[in-house]
Amino acid sequence: MHTLPFGTNGKPSPRINQSYTMRYITPLALAVALGVQACSGTQAVSTNQAVASTTPPTAAPAPAEPARDKQIDDLISNMTVEEKVGQMTQLTIDVILKGNEVATVDTAKLRNVLVNYHVGSILNVRNRAYTIDEWHQILNAIHDVTDKTRLKIPVIYGIDAIHGNNYLAGTTLYPHNIGMAATRNPELVNRLAQITALETRAAGIPWNFDPVLDVGRQPLWPRFEETFGEDVFVVKTLGAAAIRGYEQNGKGPDFSVAASMKHFLGYSYPATGKDRTPSYIPEQMLREIFLPPFKAAVEAGASTVMINSGEINGVPVHGSKYYLTQILRNELGFQGVAVSDWEDVIRLHTRHRVAATPKEAVRMAVEAGLDMSMVPTDFSFYDHLVALVKEGSISEERINLSVRRILALKKKLGLFEQVRPKAALKTTIHKPEFDQVSLQSALESITLLKNNNQVLPLKKSSKILVAGPTANTLGALHGSWSYTWQGNDESQYPAKAKTVVQGLSAKIGKDRVISRSVADFTHAANYNVAQLKKDAAQAQAIVLCLGEKAYAESPGVIDDLDLEENQLALVRAAKETGKPVIIVLLEGRPRVLSSVEPLADAVVMAYRPATFGATAIADVLFGDYNPDGVLPFTYPRFSGDVLTYDHKGTEVIREDVPNVAGNRGFNPQWSFGHGLSYTTFAFSDLRTDKTTFSNNDNLRVTVKVRNTGSKAGKKAVELYSHDQYASITPAARRLRAFTKVALQPGEEKEVSFTISAKDLAFVNEAGQWVTEPGAFDLMVGDQKTVVTLQ
Repeated sequence: MHTLPFGTNGKPSPRINQSYTMRYITPLALAVALGVQACSGTQAVSTNQAVASTTPPTAAPAPAEPARDKQIDDLISNMTVEEKVGQMTQLTIDVILKGNEVATVDTAKLRNVLVNYHVGSILNVRNRAYTIDEWHQILNAIHDVTDKTRLKIPVIYGIDAIHGNNYLAGTTLYPHNIGMAATRNPELVNRLAQITALETRAAGIPWNFDPVLDVGRQPLWPRFEETFGEDVFVVKTLGAAAIRGYEQNGKGPDFSVAASMKHFLGYSYPATGKDRTPSYIPEQMLREIFLPPFKAAVEAGASTVMINSGEINGVPVHGSKYYLTQILRNELGFQGVAVSDWEDVIRLHTRHRVAATPKEAVRMAVEAGLDMSMVPTDFSFYDHLVALVKEGSISEERINLSVRRILALKKKLGLFEQVRPKAALKTTIHKPEFDQVSLQSALESITLLKNNNQVLPLKKSSKILVAGPTANTLGALHGSWSYTWQGNDESQYPAKAKTVVQGLSAKIGKDRVISRSVADFTHAANYNVAQLKKDAAQAQAIVLCLGEKAYAESPGVIDDLDLEENQLALVRAAKETGKPVIIVLLEGRPRVLSSVEPLADAVVMAYRPATFGATAIADVLFGDYNPDGVLPFTYPRFSGDVLTYDHKGTEVIREDVPNVAGNRGFNPQWSFGHGLSYTTFAFSDLRTDKTTFSNNDNLRVTVKVRNTGSKAGKKAVELYSHDQYASITPAARRLRAFTKVALQPGEEKEVSFTISAKDLAFVNEAGQWVTEPGAFDLMVGDQKTVVTLQ
């Protein structure tokens, strides 16, 4: 225990820090005791038992090396340097395929990869998702050759199964993480991960590059839809739930996969918003916001980690021993496999220019702590690393450490006993119950942002005009990683996937739906204002489907958040018709629409709801489902005014200049946690079991919530805290626990949360997790109470 009784300026602090076990790790004393708010597990969340964080900080780091295993040690002792380096090499499937063929293995190429270069891992698809039979053919071909190698070490295949097994043709997909975060339902996230693990393993693939644990605080970033949003507690809670679903589901190796927590560290906060570009993150922010989800993931049992493709404060993460060894291994105690992202080792030379040669880039990454390089298209990593070991620039002991981790992963997954795909597992995929889970996920994610004069739900007898670029395209419903990398090939979607136009037509009949929207997002027909006005004369309401086309990674880069003018023009034209205007947003990040938002009677945020998203949207619009999703991010009003809900109060107001231009305070379009319902709810009687507490106490917080409306519904109940005074400027509020309750009209339930002093901690200027004595506001809805830490 280390206590700092003085402020950073050497003067006595007005509040003595209650700091947790720590050790100094840099000359600047960026000390940390990680783990505050560690997820307490994907416990069943009942209607009165909340998800809250109670796990204390870890007192000492776990060893970075896995426990020694005689089988693995004997194998390593019998391996040549070349065989060891091969295990650290990962290549894409293109290297072993025939010519331009999509799914046919070239045996000669495969033998070169596995026999001559001893490659230990292969990944990816070429161009499209494969059928289950194609997967089995490809993987059996790989294992046929492996069986003929000297040591017969199994190849581990990896894939990006991001929202379902999206590279299995015909399978059901699920809402992207940004939508799943809106459900506030860890059990549902866990269930999706279990299904994904089942279908991935049925294809013969034991390694999934998921979940994304990057905290989504830069909405320009084109991978925002893959995140669980802006709040660290939501991200680490749902991320840990996903990892347990992948790895700890209790169903055995045939139904589980190795998860990969990604992208370590700080990837989601690039200064420009462009993918794979630099982040500039203060150490205090890095440790308080971006690191905790990875600590929770390690505690949840994540087997592998994928590294951030960018750099933090000018330091490429792939080449940083501080990030990959000191923090990841020594502080977090991670013992699994660290794999690079696509082509990122060579980029230490070609892009970041911190390595003078490609060979130096390999040395730098391996010495930093990387175990496996996703090369992915040549043997350069292999050649350079073999040379580095033989010339003594990298020790064989260092190589042994990575190989031991890789072989331990393969053994953990049962690959030494059963590496081939099992034909019997083909019958476990494409189950109707998976479709129901997908639909339920989409329903719980949809967030009603605005509903003036209860324009929603619509009457099923209404005739509606459906217009806009996302109305008749499957890509906008699914987004990235949907049967193809970009998700924009409409021919690859299964027949059960419906567009919004098709979903609405199925709900009320084709004769009640007018639409001229087409699948091509950019087609002029999607923006024909004159035609919209003509068609509106026949309709009782206008549903405008706006947002974004499908994209993944760098192809999704934009320069500002403003919705395109041709989409805004549709809203203005619709308003001129005098008909009710309902906007449905299909987008992976918040696109600013403040200039036309006042013209809309209702706004529905659907995110990327996937296969049954159109059905879910129809159910919500016509009242067959009462929406209960809540925003997992702050929806900005202006592109130049992007703040998260847990901002510092000093960022938004100057009390000394109250009339300064633009001084509107915190002024988002919609706040984090916002979400309307077709019924109404009221909170009351927020209480704690004690008004003063100590560092050793648990604090029980209870609140009553009542359905005061006429429809059954669900309500997200969220507990926030605010530190009234602290040694650094406190956040306006921070989410500490959440749950969701289902209530019939007139029904009331009491919800309880249990938190401790550690759950109220922050990282101070010295890099310590601390909870300082003093008063804390606790808030649920419009209720507030004050407790004091002694």
